[in-house]
Amino acid sequence: MSRVYLFKPFERLWHWCQAALIIFMLLTGFEVHGTYSVFGFEKAVNYHTIAAWTLVGLWIFAAFWHITTGEWRHYIPTTKNIVVIAKYYSSGIFKDEPHPFRPSLSNKHNPLQRLTYLAVLTLLSPLLWFTGWLYLFYADWAAWGLSKLQLEWIATAHTFGAFLMLTFLISHLYLATTGHKITSQVKAMLTGWEDLAAAEEPMPGKRH
Repeated sequence: MSRVYLFKPFERLWHWCQAALIIFMLLTGFEVHGTYSVFGFEKAVNYHTIAAWTLVGLWIFAAFWHITTGEWRHYIPTTKNIVVIAKYYSSGIFKDEPHPFRPSLSNKHNPLQRLTYLAVLTLLSPLLWFTGWLYLFYADWAAWGLSKLQLEWIATAHTFGAFLMLTFLISHLYLATTGHKITSQVKAMLTGWEDLAAAEEPMPGKRH
């Protein structure tokens, strides 16, 4: 067993704040959609809007931090060894096989993670932001020459994006339990230190 310090304080803060905001936006967003009632429609709309602008501000700070520190390099997509990683998650993980990827200070995310994060940043997030922005400024559509646009289309696209984000969140939470211990990866995002099992050893305590 070895330890490596992977996640810096701001990185951990950004991760947990972003997670909390996304979960809160899902909660308020589905209430606005009429799925249930917790805060009441008007408060849910206000809370959802405040959380959205807060997340925008957080992303601006996070983008600045990633660019100035060079951490953006960890998100450059690659297909190298992606088949090996996919095979591990589809079958090897259920056989207690060792994880084929060992994170390091120069390479924190495996190829599948990189491609997933790229899809979230370039496809899913823009879908949510663009449709949410249009939804928020619906009263200005006519002045912008968007009178032919249907609110129902925007609402449907935004809701579809929300379900995709919920799917990503659930899968992300599940994969967070697939370290050598159920809590090891969550602990790493709290402390910054990740414990790595030796590559040649089976991972004890694997959750199936």
